Amino acid sequence: MKAMLLDAPGAALRLADIAIPEPGPKQVRVKVAACGVCRTDLHVADGDLTDPKLPIVPGHEIVGRVDKTGPGVIRFAIGQRVGIPWLGHTCGSCRYCRDGRENLCDHPGFTGYQIDGGYAEYAVVDADYCFPLPEGLGDVEAAPLLCAGLIGYRTLRMAGPVKTLGIYGFGAAAHIVAQVARHQGMEAYAFTRPGDTAAQVFACELGCVWAGGSDERPPQPLDAALVFAPVGGLVPLALEAVRKGGVVVLGGIHMSEIPAMPYALLWEERVIRSVANLTRRDAEEFLALAPRVPVRTHTTALPLAKANEALDRLRRGELTGALVLVP
Repeated sequence: MKAMLLDAPGAALRLADIAIPEPGPKQVRVKVAACGVCRTDLHVADGDLTDPKLPIVPGHEIVGRVDKTGPGVIRFAIGQRVGIPWLGHTCGSCRYCRDGRENLCDHPGFTGYQIDGGYAEYAVVDADYCFPLPEGLGDVEAAPLLCAGLIGYRTLRMAGPVKTLGIYGFGAAAHIVAQVARHQGMEAYAFTRPGDTAAQVFACELGCVWAGGSDERPPQPLDAALVFAPVGGLVPLALEAVRKGGVVVLGGIHMSEIPAMPYALLWEERVIRSVANLTRRDAEEFLALAPRVPVRTHTTALPLAKANEALDRLRRGELTGALVLVP
């Protein structure tokens, strides 16, 4: 099969012919129809995340159809459409798994990081860590739900019940979260790169009540702010924007250093918290919610062989919505 391989951090991905993988016990093989390009893929490729299997097939926003099942699989039938997310394995026995916090598992495996992912024509996954996909979205349109949607949903939940919500970094996750927030009765305020009027218009088209640069203050204090851009300098700006008792939730897996800031920004019981990975329950809840909103993703499709171009465009911030690779 054709696959894009990362041989070393910082290297360009390499188009290769490799063997089609075979599913083992309790695994399924999926013929990939589409795979979203996530900022986490960029962090893997650039070496910001330091523990990849090498060489690795990146990609963890995978949509495809079950092509073959291994022994012991009863959840899925041949031909069934499924989605494969970032969380690909947990140990099931550490204190976090036992407490229902498998996103913090001590011995996890992540798709496109330790487990070969979806920048390929086929992928093999543990059947317990993939999910039936709702109808109503095509394969390309559904791909961003598998990480931008899932992590965005978990980040939104961590903010708690709020009325006014700030969203910093209006990319793939934010454009989904804005739709969910509107559905849940929140007022969303979008913060983009200063001067990025196209992204600000896009945010308002998706239901945000205000959009401006990250260097601007919103017209009223926020109950909570979600930070999706991997820019540590946004944290003090978000704290300045939230009211007393407000929460700032960091939705990325990697971020540049948070600068020194006066304690007054955090005082009055403001809270900073991070989001780590996802749970299977997050996936089940969000994939049931998405068609009720309904979530409509904005995507640009590229052929698999242009994966390096897709990563470069993401690196430069040259897109609204999400990029998706098609084998």
